[in-house]
Amino acid sequence: MQKEFKYIIISLGVSILVAVAKFIAYFATDSMAILSDALESIINVAAAVFAGYSVYLKAKPSDKNHPYGHGKVEFFSIGFEGAMISVAGLFILYKVVAYFLSPHEVVNIGDGLLIFAATGVVNGLLGWYLIRSGKKVSSITIKGNGQHILTDAWSSLGVIVVLLLMVWTGWPWLDPIASLFIGFLIITKGYKLIRKAVSGLMDETDEEIVREIIDVFSRNRKPGWVDMHNLRIQQFGSNLHVDCHVTLPYYLSLEQAHEEVEQIEKLLDDHFSDRHVECFIHMDPCSPPQSCPYCQLSTCVLREAPFEKKVDWNIESVLSNHKHLKKG
Repeated sequence: MQKEFKYIIISLGVSILVAVAKFIAYFATDSMAILSDALESIINVAAAVFAGYSVYLKAKPSDKNHPYGHGKVEFFSIGFEGAMISVAGLFILYKVVAYFLSPHEVVNIGDGLLIFAATGVVNGLLGWYLIRSGKKVSSITIKGNGQHILTDAWSSLGVIVVLLLMVWTGWPWLDPIASLFIGFLIITKGYKLIRKAVSGLMDETDEEIVREIIDVFSRNRKPGWVDMHNLRIQQFGSNLHVDCHVTLPYYLSLEQAHEEVEQIEKLLDDHFSDRHVECFIHMDPCSPPQSCPYCQLSTCVLREAPFEKKVDWNIESVLSNHKHLKKG
């Protein structure tokens, strides 16, 4: 948590300085495009504050009311940021309409652009740093904040190009048109963040993590692990809760079956060494002779049918909620 707080503090401090600098550039130029970008920077500050609170809350241990911990607050953080970004986008569209009703001239573009360009460079470096750091500590809050700031840097680059074109062509309408484009871009980004937050809160399947876990199981598969199905994964911040059914030889003792389950759990613990993984593995007994064609255990003395082929563990077969048995 201390590392995450460090990144949040850095993000907050830099975002405040960048927002102030952008508003200085706006007051110097009276540019709608710069104002649009400055408004988004205010969102960066608010998002960093909320992200700091979510990092604090998710670090609290599980309790009676929150048996899986407080990690899902990260999705609230992302949703809050997305909502604020969307509001900023709508406000930008309102300002564009107001401009066309009462046009005004952009002034002192040279001085404003120097300040504005510096903020773009700073935001680009900050966004790259936060994304890399978020991956290191497995924090979707830090990574999401970095992606937002990096997108802000790219939009700043677009504003700079538009203002330079305006100076070169003498077309003042390029400024509000650029602001209009930024407004729609911001609203789209806000929607994506809200969509990500909703999918996390609703435990939508994260195919990237599912495929990663299936790959770990497949590479370390033992002949006695006849089948795996009904895989379910929940994310609680950087923590993972994994449910699945594993088909084992029916004649194993309870102690032997438990040892097999512990080996499966250890695979995930070793692979996700920087995250806490909680497993709930249900043991299914094999069902001779329907299971025998898929069982690779050559030493089984109770086999009732010859081996034919192994069940490939992929996202379709492992997520399905049924044992794989030969029909007929």
